[in-house]
Amino acid sequence: MSDMTALLARAQEISSDAERVTHAHLRKVALPDVEGRRAGVMGLITLDNGEDHTKPNTFGPRSLLELNTAIDAALADHEITSIGVTGKPFILAAGADLTSIAGGGPDAVRVVAELGHAVFRKLGDPGGKPSFGFVNGLALGGGLEVALHCTYRTVMDSAPALGLPEVMLGLVPGWGGAFLLPNLLGADAAVTVVVENPLSNGKTLNGAAAYELGLADAVFSGADFLEESLRWAAAVLCGELVVDRPQVDRGAAWDAAVERGRALVQAKTGGASPAARTAVELIDAARDGDRDAGFAREDDALEAMSRTPELIASLYAFDLVQKRARRPAGAPDRSLARPVTKVGIVGAGLMASQLAMLFVRRLEVPVVLADLDQERVDKGVAYVHDEIGKLEAKGRLSRDRANRYRGLVTGVVEKADAFADADFVIEAVFEEMSVKKSVFADVEKVVSPECVLATNTSSLSITEMAADLEHPERVVGFHFFNPVAVMPLVEIVRGGATDDATLATAFATGKALKKTTILVTDSPSFIVNRLLGRFMGEVGRIVDEGTPVPVVDGAFAGVAPMPPFVLLSLVGPAIALHNSETLHRAFPDRFHVSPALERVVAARKPGYYGPDGALDPEVEAMLEQPAEPVVLEAAEVRERVLGALAEEARLMLDEGVVAAPEDLDLAMITGAGFAFWNGGLTMLLDTDGISERATGRRFH
Repeated sequence: MSDMTALLARAQEISSDAERVTHAHLRKVALPDVEGRRAGVMGLITLDNGEDHTKPNTFGPRSLLELNTAIDAALADHEITSIGVTGKPFILAAGADLTSIAGGGPDAVRVVAELGHAVFRKLGDPGGKPSFGFVNGLALGGGLEVALHCTYRTVMDSAPALGLPEVMLGLVPGWGGAFLLPNLLGADAAVTVVVENPLSNGKTLNGAAAYELGLADAVFSGADFLEESLRWAAAVLCGELVVDRPQVDRGAAWDAAVERGRALVQAKTGGASPAARTAVELIDAARDGDRDAGFAREDDALEAMSRTPELIASLYAFDLVQKRARRPAGAPDRSLARPVTKVGIVGAGLMASQLAMLFVRRLEVPVVLADLDQERVDKGVAYVHDEIGKLEAKGRLSRDRANRYRGLVTGVVEKADAFADADFVIEAVFEEMSVKKSVFADVEKVVSPECVLATNTSSLSITEMAADLEHPERVVGFHFFNPVAVMPLVEIVRGGATDDATLATAFATGKALKKTTILVTDSPSFIVNRLLGRFMGEVGRIVDEGTPVPVVDGAFAGVAPMPPFVLLSLVGPAIALHNSETLHRAFPDRFHVSPALERVVAARKPGYYGPDGALDPEVEAMLEQPAEPVVLEAAEVRERVLGALAEEARLMLDEGVVAAPEDLDLAMITGAGFAFWNGGLTMLLDTDGISERATGRRFH
């Protein structure tokens, strides 16, 4: 469909009233003179969907049609000599409106792909008016691609996220990214942005990093970003500044980058992601420098991706994190939540210190760390102050705000006075029931009856922890994942006595901390650790029976975010063993405690692998040596372990641990790093037919 008139007509046909339209507002801006030379008038297009900052600009058919109209008007106006594109405060755009892809099928996907190319390319057509992409904040997918089409780009140093995350969603960059990026920066940088980062839990670049990589030609601070960008554009147009970009190596370096990309795809997905494989091939083909051919390849690829089960799973996962995460199933009415004006944290170790950093940044209220002695307290407070200093040094916090945060974080040994006026106290002490009960008994003596008592336990019973208290109704599980600042999930666990006001306060606090919150019924190890416990118990059993560790680790590429025994090293053998033992006590018939793991913990080994990445010979000597070993192939390992997970997920739903399979998937995506393009866990089990083979029925 090359005829623009026909394309615009088809876009009108597939457009939907459900689309949240991003409007393209065109205004004329007289650029400042430079050394007596006139820079002329810029047609500045501002993208704005009219919503608050929780709903970023996106591009569906109607939004693209509006942008097309604005660009055409700027091109036709003889007074306008250049074009600029920017966004509403702190947001350029977050890419395609996926609702336009979800319901329309491959034909609609093709139309949207071609329309995006046709509209965006007007900003970069040779012989047209010079164009400038002013990246004033978040720019993902199509948001970054619209800037890549521009002749020049500036970026705000504090922009939180720039990237091309499509591969994570089972798609490919379809509006020029897979062609323009390698031709701008070379294939290696393109592999990083297009393939490696999306497959690394959707990693993105901040503004400063994007500039260092070469995605932008200039970087300015947020306070006067647009004003400085316009001055810079005037200097470029007047010839005062010349943008010099390095020559791209299209030979051996390109070949090496493509091979790196293929190796990454194999390591991260086991070759099971069509989108990841296709993205690497698009980068490889982009070396020909033929823009028309490159865009046509992207159109073909995006249409092909729309026919894969990975896209269906990705759209399902996207809906979970965009909608279900914002309206947690079973959460009480938010009007019941009590204000949190001061936070107490029992413990001053690494986890407690990370919590203190998060609470002070997000809530901006006094945070008090308490521990057994002054040395531990001082160490915890120093950690937080150092982390604040790092953000200040990077320009992510002003001096005034950094000093304010430091003043809000204090530490004490005696809790009585410091916690008396706290509204929310969370413990982060040793994972032992008697210790946690003792902590809460002490805290209850000094806080108000309305103060929420939250526990960061990863596996212990909230009901038992609260049983001996005068007010057990105000105890709630508030389980973070490590590292606290990075992992989005908080499991909110309702104990047997937890009341709605406590629960509502916990959910409101989680939202204020910008975390994904899921309601969990009090049960051993809750969601993520229970499923990972079954996963690790089953792989441990398979190794104990005689299958080599490398075979087991190689069976889960494209399923888990990392091989299971690599994950064990990251979590720590002692923590993994504790979780296994907790679950074995609750469900001895299903959860295996590996004797080999017990020996690894007793030997204080940090994991199964050595610094060189090979299996540690000392650990290998600790493995079981069965008289009649059972050695499985990788495919058999995968089937058996996923079958066990299907069984456990079904049991959790039957027990009412969570409200629906969607909550299990949301938890595994945000708490365990399971892939979007698999739809988390239960969608993968359904797609592979494992649900029916293991439990007799599907989850969806």
